[in-house]
Amino acid sequence: MNTIAPEDQTQADAAVERYSTGSVVSKDGTIIGYRQVGHGPAVILLHGAMESAQSHMQVAQALADRFTIYLPDRRGRGLSGPYHEDHSIETDVQDMAALLAKTGAHDVMGVSSGAIIWLQAALTLPAIRKAVIFEPPLPINGSLPTAFMHRYDTEIEQGEVAAALVSAMKGTQMGPPIFNVIPRTLLERLTTAMMASEEKKAGSQDVTMRMLAPTLHYDFQLATEVEGALERFKGIRAEVLLLGGSKSPAYLKAGLDALEKVLPHVTRVELPGLGHGATGNTDRGGRPERAAQVLRQFFS
Repeated sequence: MNTIAPEDQTQADAAVERYSTGSVVSKDGTIIGYRQVGHGPAVILLHGAMESAQSHMQVAQALADRFTIYLPDRRGRGLSGPYHEDHSIETDVQDMAALLAKTGAHDVMGVSSGAIIWLQAALTLPAIRKAVIFEPPLPINGSLPTAFMHRYDTEIEQGEVAAALVSAMKGTQMGPPIFNVIPRTLLERLTTAMMASEEKKAGSQDVTMRMLAPTLHYDFQLATEVEGALERFKGIRAEVLLLGGSKSPAYLKAGLDALEKVLPHVTRVELPGLGHGATGNTDRGGRPERAAQVLRQFFS
């Protein structure tokens, strides 16, 4: 296990005094790396699309006085190994099973596509006793936007990373409303400039937007794999907290609405005035201290 000093961390990690890193080996031999912070009962916090372990370091730090927070990098990011051609949601579940076994954790949280992984895992991994599910992009009666994916995949294959990110941002409705009136060419130039600025400031431990861009393909693969799985989720025996923001897109609220109706042991909390980035670091628009209050109460 390695210790990372504060001077090696990014601005997003500025509030974190120190964290450790470690790894587990998944069933197929792939290394899954993680960051670790805090003391107390173990909680595994799994990030979503266009994120890595570092994306939730501030909420982890806010919980570190009561819990040991493990923040894995999903495949293709940071400390973890690559995706393989035969990747499926079961591979993600195997990755988390390895981490559960090593840490002894019974409490988990998943953000966005990471929440889909924990929903699937909770069906087959009895170690999971409590799960916070934050806005999984579930396909409910055609609610999930997927039309942009062909264009996004083509742009990634052609090396047009900024264009691909704009396609994804507009397709998933994650940008502010003004993005709908800004010409696409200008959005691509702004995204290119943003990536260049980020890369100039990036440290050795950072996972940049350019690095993350190709992984978005697998996030939407996750969503399509669980299409029609809603009835199966009735079999989840873990205690579940459904968490979301009042300003998030309607299709994400539709997923929470559907889950609330089928999960047998469920509570729901909405964070007023916040959107899909609510649990992330403040430099990405998150409000980690507000999210931590809810998590602390649930996991306690």
